[in-house]
Amino acid sequence: MSIIPMKALLESGVHFGHRTHKWDPNMKPYIFTERNGIHIIDLQKTVKALEQAYGMVRDTVSAGGVVLFVGTKRQAQETIQDEAQRAGMPYVTTRWLGGMLTNWRTIRQRVNEMEKLERMRDKGEFDRLTKKEALILNRKIERLEVLFGGIRQLASLPDLLFVVDIRREETAIHEANLLKIPVVAMVDTNCNPSNIDYVIPSNDDAIRAIKLLVGKIADAAIEGKAMRKEEEPVAKPTRVVMTAAEEVELSDEELLGEATLAKITVRPTVQKIVEEHEEEAWVLAPEEEDLEMAHEDLETEEEDFEIEFEEETGEEDEVNVEEHED
Repeated sequence: MSIIPMKALLESGVHFGHRTHKWDPNMKPYIFTERNGIHIIDLQKTVKALEQAYGMVRDTVSAGGVVLFVGTKRQAQETIQDEAQRAGMPYVTTRWLGGMLTNWRTIRQRVNEMEKLERMRDKGEFDRLTKKEALILNRKIERLEVLFGGIRQLASLPDLLFVVDIRREETAIHEANLLKIPVVAMVDTNCNPSNIDYVIPSNDDAIRAIKLLVGKIADAAIEGKAMRKEEEPVAKPTRVVMTAAEEVELSDEELLGEATLAKITVRPTVQKIVEEHEEEAWVLAPEEEDLEMAHEDLETEEEDFEIEFEEETGEEDEVNVEEHED
């Protein structure tokens, strides 16, 4: 079953192209016939191309990607803004600034400046300034909001670009091609589809046709977000309360880490080695009685030595006295 019935496409005027003398020859494969000087688009190819683009957008968003909606022509501005906001995607509706993709760092700095000024205004810091200074800053905020309001939530480069009227958004498509960003676009008979990755041949001037196709692309983005949430469920932590009877005593191996267990196992071995050394030292050490006996022997030997020494010195003194008398 097709995403959009053929009848809805016919009622919205998707099949009407431009005048024959304004056509682009590269669009010939998508043209069904000519009627009253106007080319008629082949809606069967439109349905197939729309199904392919729908799947591409859905898969990109489901994988966490972002689709940037671009449509600055008057007929598409309101529709692009409403559908992009409904899908929660960034959009550009006022004017495509040169370098919005290729010079993204500078563009992001301007967005940060806008948010900074808004915070200052909300905190009431503008009340401290003069009336003229506050008026200048408020006008600056309004101007930045018009230019960057749709991409304030875009933190990095988009993963996909959806464009209405590729002739008007030629700069955006060129930047996307330079950065290898895929482009999905509504292409009319007066446009060259060679730079578009996913061509949706359709009328890009009728408001009803724009609403119908942009709405389907927004539905694809919403479906992709739903798939993303289903694939990544958020598990809420549950708290289990155990009674004293249900509590189980855990062993040291379950409670302690490997490093702590290694230290605990090393300590007993070290203590055992120390105890063995103490026992050996105690065995090798002499008993107290043996020490006392050895000490007494030394004392007696010293006394005998002193006596012998005194006797020898006494004899020598007597000999010296006798020699002196003679």
